[in-house]
Amino acid sequence: MTKNRTLMQYFEWYINPEENLWKKVKESAEHLKKIGITDIWLPPAYKGEAGNRDAGYGVYDLYDLGEFNQKGSIDTKYGTKDEYLSAIKELHKYNINVYADIVLNHKMGADESEEVFATLLDYNDRNIEKGTLEKIIAWTKYTFPARKNKYSSFKWDYSHFGGTDWDELQKRNGIFRFCGRHWNSDVDLENGNYDFLMGEDIDFDNVEVVEELKKWGKWYLNITEVDGFRLDAVKHISAKFMKEWIDTMQSEKDVLCVGEYWNRNIDSLKNYINETNNKIPLFDVPLHYNFYEASNKNSDYDLSKIFENTLVNEKPNMAVTFVDNHDTEPGQALFSWIEDWFKPLAYSLILLRESGLPCIFYGDYYGIPSQNISSKSYWLNNLVVLRADYGYGEQIDYFDNPNLIAWVRKGDSQHIDSGLVAIMSNKDGGSKKINLGESFSKATFYDYLGNVDKEVILDEFGNGTFLCNSRSVSVWVKKPEEKNDILDI
Repeated sequence: MTKNRTLMQYFEWYINPEENLWKKVKESAEHLKKIGITDIWLPPAYKGEAGNRDAGYGVYDLYDLGEFNQKGSIDTKYGTKDEYLSAIKELHKYNINVYADIVLNHKMGADESEEVFATLLDYNDRNIEKGTLEKIIAWTKYTFPARKNKYSSFKWDYSHFGGTDWDELQKRNGIFRFCGRHWNSDVDLENGNYDFLMGEDIDFDNVEVVEELKKWGKWYLNITEVDGFRLDAVKHISAKFMKEWIDTMQSEKDVLCVGEYWNRNIDSLKNYINETNNKIPLFDVPLHYNFYEASNKNSDYDLSKIFENTLVNEKPNMAVTFVDNHDTEPGQALFSWIEDWFKPLAYSLILLRESGLPCIFYGDYYGIPSQNISSKSYWLNNLVVLRADYGYGEQIDYFDNPNLIAWVRKGDSQHIDSGLVAIMSNKDGGSKKINLGESFSKATFYDYLGNVDKEVILDEFGNGTFLCNSRSVSVWVKKPEEKNDILDI
């Protein structure tokens, strides 16, 4: 009997190295399985330019998973290679799929610099040259002396990059495109062309680079046995290369994947999906911003339009839905944190519907102590269990009021007593008369979340009037003969 899949992003930006995330996730595997987590996204596992203080996105050495004394530490921010591999094995013991965070766009923290001819570009339009070809000193030589060619003897130099953001010669920031290089055209068109993001920008037109990254990907799959990839910053990477790389990985095993294409324009996401031949599902960034607006506009937001212009609405099989992540939390570049009052509504909207793969954020589940954000696990547990046990069958929407919406899942024969009614309000409390069908004739329903302390008895045709409180959500399920208490895990 197949349960609904639920993904968890198991990290947040401000985690301290002392917390040893690899050990924590290993110890949490049984608990995660118990509440209904089927898939988990772990942060970048390789050495970044800041060693064990690097969140993993300032990529230095893709082959160092916490094994070599590089950048001031052997371990990464999250632990050692052995701890990482042990955590993956423990998660697999509980049949939890593991997604590895893969950052292929750039490198940072080079071992040596070299003279390069480059042209300074306009920051806001990378197609405009602000100067003529000139000599700069760029940090582009990656030799990994401490690794001593273990796993790979490939050495990086300026020929493998398209540009950089630092000139050591004149000690200045800027976007410098190397002589003879061209930005890829199959990238996002923000800033004229958004090929360049940060650090030393990897040149995917270079055959040596493409072959090395394919070789590394196969090595990574073999040594870690992960089940999938979370692909970072794909809007900055050649879509042609990304599709080719995924094809290569999927020739090794049936690899799951999801891409981070940070653009709230639904047409940009759909275009990328088409360019990659439906190979790479994407995070539903437009839905996140709908949640952000809804949480800030309060009752002025029309809840009946919450799914307009979203990926889960237009390409439901290619959408990974989420509420917040490490980039949207306070203090980060993409800060757009969803207000606490709306979070139970937002999570209900991704966890209790039939479309999309929902992703729970570590910072919501465990809290973010450095930002004084408390854990929401006390109600998130219940929503995940509701998804796993009740969220099945035909879905019927009652999106007929700007401040009060509801939907029904009618259940199926494979999941005993499955089916639910979710109803929410961003203004006053209210109710809706809803039909679940004659299979629920005379059934008694209760609010699993405990927000409404009443019962609803359906009539012989399966009709009932379901309630929710002001600025709240209630999820009604069939009462068993002996009702269990709300899950307390």
